Amino acid sequence: MADIIRAALVQTTWTGDKESMIKAHEEYARQAAARGAKVICFQELFYGPYFCQVQDAAYYSYAESVPGPTVERFQALARELGMVMVLPVYEQEQPGVLYNTAAVLDADGRYLGKFRKTHIPQVKGFWEKFYFKPGNLGYPVFDTAVGKVGVYICYDRHFPEGWRALGLAGAQLVFNPSATSRGLSAYLWKLEQPAAAVANEFFVGAINRVGVESDLGDNDFYGTSYFVDPEGKFVGDVGHDHDPELIVRDLDMGLLAEVRDRWQFYRDRRPDAYGPLVTP
Repeated sequence: MADIIRAALVQTTWTGDKESMIKAHEEYARQAAARGAKVICFQELFYGPYFCQVQDAAYYSYAESVPGPTVERFQALARELGMVMVLPVYEQEQPGVLYNTAAVLDADGRYLGKFRKTHIPQVKGFWEKFYFKPGNLGYPVFDTAVGKVGVYICYDRHFPEGWRALGLAGAQLVFNPSATSRGLSAYLWKLEQPAAAVANEFFVGAINRVGVESDLGDNDFYGTSYFVDPEGKFVGDVGHDHDPELIVRDLDMGLLAEVRDRWQFYRDRRPDAYGPLVTP
């Protein structure tokens, strides 16, 4: 693993159909590769609208197998570009069994596995239990060409247990692809992921959609995607709060060892004292 990893995030608006959305992200990936990026993550449910603003079974049609057509299409692109890719997609394991999933591809195009969103909200504008079963694959960490990569999806970020599980499994870079709108929780966006990065001593890439998907509701997705380092500091500027943007940043992976030697959070954990935390 290189000391400096050039990494990319994509925040963008809904184009109106799946194929044009996929093509837009293929182009973003090519632009990122041209800028030297070796790993990229797209936003939650990247090839569709954020349909969870309504409850309509018609949107089940966006689900596909993982791996499946979209994942295989990006496997070829990952191989061509020599880039690690994290693809947040709508997964159909079998008819009626659907998950909010992220597939992870290595830089040689190999499918490494997937994470399924664990915590599923069911509140106004986020009717996710209508569309997704809770994830059941735990918190995998994937050995990639850029190091050990984990994924935690959107609403998951409010739950510290998964962040810690990823850290304990060796994650060095964790992506949190999201569809998060302006409102009561907006101020948490620049608070929770930096706090998680510090507490667990890894890098976090936080990705959010932009724009209003007016056919589905009035959620206004506010972008502001960013990378944060294990000291809780933003790496470069935070993304725009209205406009699509490809964010490319250099991550100094040497900082991981430096911070872990300074702040011995893993040494000083007391798992023997935490039993009540996992009692229903």
